[in-house]
Amino acid sequence: MSLINPLNSAQNVGGASQTPNQSVAPAQQTASAAQAATQNTEQTSTTGNPFIDAIRLPDESSIPEPNNQELTQEDFFSLLSQQLSMQDPFKPVDNDQMIAQMASFSTVDGINNLNDEIVNLNTVMTSSQALQASGLVGQKVLIPSDTGHVSAEGRELKGIISTPEAIESITVRVEDEKGQLIKSFTVDGSAGGNVDVAWDGLDKNGEPVADGNYSIKASGKVDGKSEDLAVSTYAHVTSVSLGTASTGAILNLRGVGGIKIGDVLAVAES
Repeated sequence: MSLINPLNSAQNVGGASQTPNQSVAPAQQTASAAQAATQNTEQTSTTGNPFIDAIRLPDESSIPEPNNQELTQEDFFSLLSQQLSMQDPFKPVDNDQMIAQMASFSTVDGINNLNDEIVNLNTVMTSSQALQASGLVGQKVLIPSDTGHVSAEGRELKGIISTPEAIESITVRVEDEKGQLIKSFTVDGSAGGNVDVAWDGLDKNGEPVADGNYSIKASGKVDGKSEDLAVSTYAHVTSVSLGTASTGAILNLRGVGGIKIGDVLAVAES
């Protein structure tokens, strides 16, 4: 029979009771460190001042650049190589199918090259058109507008009145840029069609008007009813601009502005 020392038993019991405390301490330290890290993060993200927190810049977020969805010739041959490497050796790709695929891609590539050549051709044609249009400098062209310019270089304003049928008398009104009546007179429209009209640049009192733009308004009876008639006026070409492939050459008109050469109705002597 062996004796048990009470002191040793007490120490053993105490040691057994202290062991869990020693294992819990690291866990508590880990939790405390995590809580401190969380508090530091919150302190870093917020300052406690609502105004400053509202105007702070947000964290930068990486936005991936958009991928180019256009397939190139290198992409086609890469896909073709993958197709050939992964095909069934007992069922290889038919030669006709391969040739058809290559021919289709070559056709698309040729169309793209053709589009580039057409753009270059349009540029050359635009320059050539502007060179030819330069011969109109100093001439008068008929434009689809009832507004013309009067200045010391040209006091007379001419135009054409388009009538749907023969009209015995056509009333012509000359107005300034503010719409005020400067002079009115009548012209004979019994011939029908396009009727020439001219204004000498004098007001109703016979005095020369100031330089500026003036409009010619025409009206007449059609089927017994008074109707406004279309009027086109002549303008003096001062220069030519190259323009673009879509607009073509631009004719610069004295006091009126620019007009596309395709909108010109007629060319007259200066």
